[in-house]
Amino acid sequence: MLFGILWMLLILGIPILAIFALLKYLLDKSASNAGKNEIVPRQTPLDILKEAYARGDIDREEFLQKRDDLQEEA
Repeated sequence: MLFGILWMLLILGIPILAIFALLKYLLDKSASNAGKNEIVPRQTPLDILKEAYARGDIDREEFLQKRDDLQEEA
């Protein structure tokens, strides 16, 4: 009788676990694809220059000189 209960749990448990695994796979797959369709705005050279200045990678004089160079090109 004990083995009958174990077999019943095994036979019913495997399909239920498979359904849960399939649902989790499908939900995770759709969630990871959701971000791929977003349009990422392109940064202009001036935006990149401003970020470098904000991080402290370049000093004020270098920022102003490069900013003026970029504005002359436009």
